Amino acid sequence: LLLIKLLALPNMVSREIYYSEKYEDEKGYEYRHVHLPKSLARLVPRGRLMTESEWRRIGIQQSRGWEHYMIFNPEPHIILFRRKKFPEPVNNNGDENMPPNEVPNDEISK
Repeated sequence: LLLIKLLALPNMVSREIYYSEKYEDEKGYEYRHVHLPKSLARLVPRGRLMTESEWRRIGIQQSRGWEHYMIFNPEPHIILFRRKKFPEPVNNNGDENMPPNEVPNDEISK
């Protein structure tokens, strides 16, 4: 019974995660901030950026291509994400469902 409660905890807490509206800059990036409840904020590693598998493991859910790009020390429970914004790709068949490119790791700022 205790194991079932522990396994259900991340799903219950993930409902308390707040996702900001997206906004973009002139360099071709879109941004979003994710506000974590205190119970999840304790799981965020200090002093380094999280990989996609790490932020997904603590319950953050968003589409592919987002990267944790910056740490805001005054409020470590707010996770800052960005992704490269690409024009809608169209192949020769007019298919707009082609996957976006990945953002290079060397563009991560801390």
